[in-house]
Amino acid sequence: MLRVLAFDADDTLWHNETHYAECQEAFRDLLRAYHDDAWIDARLHDTEMRNLHHYGYGIKGFTLSMIETALELTEERLDGAGIRRVVELGKAMLSKPVEPLPGVAEVLQELSTSFDLMVITKGDLFDQETKLARSGLGPHFSKVEIVSEKDEAAYAAILTRHGLAPGSFTMVGNSVRSDILPVLALGARAVHIPYALTWAHEAVATPLEAPFPVLESIRELPALLAGW
Repeated sequence: MLRVLAFDADDTLWHNETHYAECQEAFRDLLRAYHDDAWIDARLHDTEMRNLHHYGYGIKGFTLSMIETALELTEERLDGAGIRRVVELGKAMLSKPVEPLPGVAEVLQELSTSFDLMVITKGDLFDQETKLARSGLGPHFSKVEIVSEKDEAAYAAILTRHGLAPGSFTMVGNSVRSDILPVLALGARAVHIPYALTWAHEAVATPLEAPFPVLESIRELPALLAGW
């Protein structure tokens, strides 16, 4: 029997990738005198990937990668004011209001009467904890897991830590790479709810006949679960 229903946080419970897109546009503005948009985006992505094992996921690591990329693309001609501008972009992202996606609060309230709800998210511990608190959604969840990576080993450790069999666990998220495929590999269930924007690092090709449900909105989730 399904006991625990776990949710990704960013872009599943609340808006997140749109903030990165807005910040990246401002970053392009800062560097357009030196390079075109496509080259700026490519170099920033490369820097992020190199730095994941140093900083992990999240806004703070992204900000440091922007600074490194800006210095590289300007051949270290970016002055203190330019670096301060990048830091301000990062701080602005950290202070953005946390906006739950449409229907999230109502669906969580409904499902909490039948399931034990969990959040499983990756990123900076402090940032993710404060976003959950500011979202107002925290009281719906009995368990919160903030991990450095969401792969098969991480999910297996979570199941073991909470004494859960794969058959009693379902993951709901927007990323096929992080929320769906590793969960299916363990024999658990997963539900995909795509978000309008996808970070390049999370993008994977989804089979036309995917072995998991794909919903247009979280509002469709209660009916799906009722059918299980």
